[in-house]
Amino acid sequence: MTGAGGVQFFWHLFDPRGALLIALIFLPLERLMPTDENQPVLRSGWRTDVAYFLLNRLPAGLGLIVLVVAAVLAGDILVPPTVKASIAALPLWLQVPLLLLLADFVFYAAHRMCHFVPVLWRFHAIHHSAENLDWLAAFRIHPIDQMMTKGMSLIPCFTLGFSEAAVAIYFVFYQWHAILLHSNVRLPFGPLRWVLASPVFHHWHHADDPRAWNRNFGAQLSIWDLMFGTAQMQHDALPRSYGVEGEVPKDYLAQLAHPLRRQRGVGDRIAASEEAPFRP
Repeated sequence: MTGAGGVQFFWHLFDPRGALLIALIFLPLERLMPTDENQPVLRSGWRTDVAYFLLNRLPAGLGLIVLVVAAVLAGDILVPPTVKASIAALPLWLQVPLLLLLADFVFYAAHRMCHFVPVLWRFHAIHHSAENLDWLAAFRIHPIDQMMTKGMSLIPCFTLGFSEAAVAIYFVFYQWHAILLHSNVRLPFGPLRWVLASPVFHHWHHADDPRAWNRNFGAQLSIWDLMFGTAQMQHDALPRSYGVEGEVPKDYLAQLAHPLRRQRGVGDRIAASEEAPFRP
């Protein structure tokens, strides 16, 4: 995919029709098959998350476009044309799972860094500050954090020569699966949970429980957490509470500025997770 193609591919981030479609699908789903039947639609923090939903796509989208252009240029310089041609020549049914494996591994590594590198955690903690999880909470992401996690996972898409069709399929899956993971929708994955990340899997990643901190880093797949010993695979119960230790501002603009201030408590969170791993 060329730099121009990558930029054009991301222009849909600014299309409000996509946001409307997401709301029309997940609002009724969370009423029809809720995980937490007592959680209201207008739960705590909903105004802040609506602001992220409506406003964040501009700064985050521009940042991702810059990363895509840089990734395409880096691929042209660093990746031999024969490698890119070989990948592009693979059938689509091979390209998509290969891209999923590579992109999710990069996401796993970047996401794990965001929990263990204090300066990165300052930005990522904004996402974890949500005290209720639903489809809207998926959008509470600081733009810099989104460039670090989602942006890094897109590097294989645009450096290695994957076809536009494979990148499009991966991106659609990533977007909708990410919203599903945060949603208040009861959807058991059964045996698939050992391969694909489920809503319960990701809800435990957000748990306000020191025993479950820094677990379940995978975005689409659970296999990397199983492989590297960071999986918390409880599937028959959800956390009692979500959020982070310490004070995080409640409104959108204050949260964007918050990571730029000096933060405390990150070391305590990391130490607690290492000393008391959660093994249900």
